[in-house]
Amino acid sequence: MSTAESHRTATVRRATSESTVEVTVDLDGTGRGEVSTGVPFYDHMLLSLAKHSLIDLTVRADGDTHVDAHHTVEDVAIVLGQAVREALGDKSGISRFGDATVPLDEALVLAVVDVAGRPYCVHEGEPAGQEHVVIGGHYVGSLTRHVLESFAFHAQVALHVRVLAGRDPHHVVEAQFKALARALRAAVARDPRVEGVPSAKGAL
Repeated sequence: MSTAESHRTATVRRATSESTVEVTVDLDGTGRGEVSTGVPFYDHMLLSLAKHSLIDLTVRADGDTHVDAHHTVEDVAIVLGQAVREALGDKSGISRFGDATVPLDEALVLAVVDVAGRPYCVHEGEPAGQEHVVIGGHYVGSLTRHVLESFAFHAQVALHVRVLAGRDPHHVVEAQFKALARALRAAVARDPRVEGVPSAKGAL
């Protein structure tokens, strides 16, 4: 964790028999992304997350995608959550809460974030059959909920994501990543009016 005058950054590495993952985040970036996971659609989603959250993001993952994309996708979400949590430090001076409603053509998604240190995830509203759809040859629709849950629990944030409308499977997933990005952007932003940690308890 860096000082209040500098960028809040973190690099986290994780290695298992299923994957090796390294993630670097800069919460005070401009949305630059360099992502390589071996799952092209997931790369696309993570680059979108970086762009719209203004979090600079570097992801390098090497996993057993010849078996299934699941392990790599999950492990990247875990490490991303850990990196965001580490970069936030004591959370002094941040806005804490963030919400966004994001459209993508026919799809519409609401995301709400509380960077409170209490992990929770509510994920609702995907159209019937979304969890069975395969996008880009590797990414199964059920992975989206798993990414959101893994990220929320390891970042220690409360996250609510509701798909309000959607038909195209690609749009349904992408709108969720973009809504999460915009909500995160608001929640981790520094607020000059906030003194110390934004909690009546004095800690998050």
